Amino acid sequence: MVKLQNKVHSLVKSGVLQPSDGIWKIAFLYGESWAFWKQELEDFGFAMQDPIRELVLVEAWEEEE
Repeated sequence: MVKLQNKVHSLVKSGVLQPSDGIWKIAFLYGESWAFWKQELEDFGFAMQDPIRELVLVEAWEEEE
């Protein structure tokens, strides 16, 4: 999730995405791998309508290894 968060943060900083955009907009950038990332985001409690800023603001991810 850290990789995704860093990529999305970079896209926000470059102006490709806006912090107020819905997380679902990431789907356009990830194509075939979107199903995986969508499931990961939902597992962490995100809804696709949530603003991207909520994803960028996460300070630590508790991932099972």
